[in-house]
Amino acid sequence: MLIIPAIDLKDGQCVRLRQGLMDDSTVFSDDPVAMARKWVDAGCRRLHLVDLNGAFAGEPVNGEVVTAIVAAYPDLPVQIGGGIRSLETIEHYVKAGVSYVILGTKAVKEPAFVAQACAAFPGKVIVGLDAKDGLVATDGWAEVSEVRATDLAKQFESAGVSAIVYTDIARDGMMQGVNVEATVAMAQASSIPVIASGGITNLDDIKGLLAVADQGICGAITGRAIYEGTLDVAEAQRLCDGDA
Repeated sequence: MLIIPAIDLKDGQCVRLRQGLMDDSTVFSDDPVAMARKWVDAGCRRLHLVDLNGAFAGEPVNGEVVTAIVAAYPDLPVQIGGGIRSLETIEHYVKAGVSYVILGTKAVKEPAFVAQACAAFPGKVIVGLDAKDGLVATDGWAEVSEVRATDLAKQFESAGVSAIVYTDIARDGMMQGVNVEATVAMAQASSIPVIASGGITNLDDIKGLLAVADQGICGAITGRAIYEGTLDVAEAQRLCDGDA
């Protein structure tokens, strides 16, 4: 299981939100490239970037910062989400060296686009399913749909999606622990590997996910915990590798 540090970008800065609320953000660094270096030095094997402004705008806003990080660490797989709503945007990021693009709002509102994107960019597409009480939220979590996240996951099974990033909004940025039960349910809903996100607070959360990783959980995204020091990236990855 991969430990994947998150770098959330807002106005060119590295921030964390609580429950996706843009007006409840904490700035951790005004140098996202330096922040990426910190996690690379800690031994991370993938980075998770989110263009928060882009998620609300519906198009990339912090794209230059993303390409700067990718240029600085060309051998590090990077996944980016937020405001990716067109094949042109995907092409731009892939050409810049991004390993995976994450489709969120677009995937929910236009599921057919996912298959189209997977066909155009094989192995490059991840779907981000963000749920509140099991129902999918979109547009930077501003809108909650009537669609169950597990039902949507099944729809993407034959599309060629590389992974699903599953976020429990109620837990995100709240340091209250990961929702293991909901993550397992998502992993069991389809054959697509699941990356857990939201609420990871300490090593116990990583242990909880590791215990059920064989259900189809391939990674864990962590943000506030590694910025506030309640989780050590290197230690967590060692645990996942069986070296701790």
